[in-house]
Amino acid sequence: MRHTIIDVSNMELNDKVVAIKRVTKVVKGGRNMRFAALVVVGDGAGHVGAGLGKAAEVPEAIRKGKEDAIKNMVSIATDANNSITHDIIGKFGSAEVLLKKAPEGTGIIAGGPARIVCELAGIKNIRTKSLGSNNKQNVVLATIQGLESLKTPEEVAKNRGKSVDEILA
Repeated sequence: MRHTIIDVSNMELNDKVVAIKRVTKVVKGGRNMRFAALVVVGDGAGHVGAGLGKAAEVPEAIRKGKEDAIKNMVSIATDANNSITHDIIGKFGSAEVLLKKAPEGTGIIAGGPARIVCELAGIKNIRTKSLGSNNKQNVVLATIQGLESLKTPEEVAKNRGKSVDEILA
C-alpha cells in the first residue's frame, strides 16, 4: 500500500454512509447499545477514503467515521474517459472486488458498497463484480485497495524502461 498524505483543507468533500450497525454488549446490568457507522468520503476527482466510527449515538458515530475516512484517503489513477487505467482485483479479508475498465457511456455498473466508492472517487465508467464475501465493510475496503493499487501507463513505462506508446500498444 502506498500511503501518501493528501491535503484535504481545500477539497470539497462529499460523504456517504454505507452501513450503520447496532452493536450490543451484554454486561452485568443489562445490555449496552452502541452504533458503528461505515462512512466513505471522496472529492469526485480521484481521491477517496473509508472510515469506521463507533459511538453511543448514530450522529456521533457518523461524524467519527467521516473523520477516520478523511485520515485514510488515497489517490486513484484514472484515464481520459473517467475510467480506471486497467483491470484489477482488489482484496481485503475474504472479500474480492473485480474492477474492469469500461468505455465512455458505460456508467457505473456496480453493487451498493462498490458503487458508492466509485461515485465518490469520481469514476464515471466502470464495471465491477463483488466476489467472495459480501460484508459491506470488507467490500468497501477491497474496492479502495484495488483502486489504490492501480498504476498509470507512465508509471509502468518508467518501471519497465520503455515509452508510454510501447506500453499502450
